Amino acid sequence: MKTSSFLGAMAAIAGFTPAIAENETALSAGSFTSADQSASAYLVTVSVHDEELRGLISSGRRMFNETWVLPTEYTGVWGVGPTFNENSCLQCHASNGRARAPEHGAAAEKGLLVRLSIPGASAEGGPNPHPLYGEQLQNRGVKNQVPREGKIIVHYDEVVRTFPDGETVKLRRPKITITELSFGELGQETMLSPRIAPALVGLGLLEAIPEETILNIAAQQQGVSGVPNYVWDVEAKSKVLGRFGWKANQPSLRQQTAAAFHGDIGATSPLFPAENCPEGQTQCLNGPTATGCGGGRDKCTEDNYWEVLPSRLRNVTLYMQALAVPARRAVEHPEVKRGALLFTQAQCSACHVPEMKTGANTAIPAAANQIIRPYTDLLLHDMGEELADHRPDFQASGSEWRTPPLWGLGLQKAVNGHTNLLHDGRARDFTEAILWHGGEASAARAKFMEMPRDERQALMRFLDSL
Repeated sequence: MKTSSFLGAMAAIAGFTPAIAENETALSAGSFTSADQSASAYLVTVSVHDEELRGLISSGRRMFNETWVLPTEYTGVWGVGPTFNENSCLQCHASNGRARAPEHGAAAEKGLLVRLSIPGASAEGGPNPHPLYGEQLQNRGVKNQVPREGKIIVHYDEVVRTFPDGETVKLRRPKITITELSFGELGQETMLSPRIAPALVGLGLLEAIPEETILNIAAQQQGVSGVPNYVWDVEAKSKVLGRFGWKANQPSLRQQTAAAFHGDIGATSPLFPAENCPEGQTQCLNGPTATGCGGGRDKCTEDNYWEVLPSRLRNVTLYMQALAVPARRAVEHPEVKRGALLFTQAQCSACHVPEMKTGANTAIPAAANQIIRPYTDLLLHDMGEELADHRPDFQASGSEWRTPPLWGLGLQKAVNGHTNLLHDGRARDFTEAILWHGGEASAARAKFMEMPRDERQALMRFLDSL
C-alpha cells in the first residue's frame, strides 16, 4: 500500500490515533479497521456515506440484538422454536464474539451446539440428517408443549504435552454425552460434532475475497494442501464455493444467517421455510408457530408467512457484512516483530495467509478493493486424528477444517472474558491451540515445540497483537 492510500485508509478509522498508524500492518482490514480496543471492539461497523444503506445496517444491528419469543408473547419477535438452542443471536455471539466452552461436567449452552448425521449424504450432497433428530440437537423446547430433543453434557480428559526443554502443558480433550433423549436412542452409527460459535468481525470482507484468489492460494501452497469445499447454495440450487462455518459448509453470509435462524433459533425464512421438525416429532410439528404452516419439512410454500421476513434477513446480513476489525496493536514492538518472523518460519502462514485483497463487486461498496490481513486461506486442511470429528460435510472429510481467521484474536479476552479456541473451544490459549494441530500442521507444531521458551513467548506476543 502506498503511503498516501495508507493515510487515507487511516483517516477513515473511527478514533484514529498516531499509535495505531505505526505502519500499515496495523490496518487489519483497510478502511474497515477499527481503533476500538475495549470490550466493544467487535461491535464497530464501517462508516458508509449512503444514508439508506446506513439505515439498513443500523436496523440490522437492532434485529440482531432482539430476543425471539413464542407467538402470543409480547416481549420480543414471534417465531422461536418449537425446538431451538437459544432465543437470540447474542446468546451465542455475545458482543459479536466467540462463545465460551462449558466447564467440565456442565451442560452445553450459549454457543456450543452439536451437529448430527448418519452415514451417507443428503440429496444436496451434504451431511445425511439423523432420522429422529435432524441435523442439530435442539436442547430447548416449549414448556408443557414441545419437549427438547436432549441435553448435551461436556466432560474433558486431560492430555499432557512436554516440550523438549521440559516444560509441560495440560490440554483438555472434550467428550460429549447426550442425555434425556426424547425420541429414542441416537444409534451407534450417529456422528456427532460439537461446534462453538465464532467471532463475527470482518465476515463481509471474507465474503468479498474473489473465488479466484482462494483457488490460486490452493494451487500455490507448499508444504500443505488446502482444498476448497463446494457446498449447496439453497437459492441458486447448485454447488458453489463454501467459505463460512468451521468446515466452510456455507456459501454466503445470507445463507449462513438464514441457517442460524433456522437451526439455532427455530425461525423460518425464505431460504428455510419449513419448521425445523423431523417428521417423527409430532409435538414439534403441531407446536406453536408464527408461520401458520406446520406439517414438517417442505410443507411451507411461498404463500406462507415466514418468521424471518426478507427485510430482516437482508438487514441482519448487511449488519454482519459491515462489521469492522480491530486494528493490530504494538506492531513495532521488537518482540511482536520477532514473533511475526517466527510465525512465518514455522510455516504457520502457509494456511493462515497474512494478506489478501477483496474484489470489486461487494455487498457494501466500501469493502471493494481493500487490502486485508485476515490470516486465513478459507480452505480445508487435514488437521489430523486428534481434532477429527469423523463427520463429513459436503467435500470436507471428518478430519478437515477450514483455516479460521486470526484477526481480532488478541482482543477476545477483553470482549468475551476468555481465550477459548478451536472448533469446540477445547484450547484455553494460543499454546494449547497450536499443540492440538496435527495432520498437515504437524511440521509447524513440531517447529513450535522445538523453539526455546523465549521464542515461543515472542510468537504468543505476535498472536496477541492481531
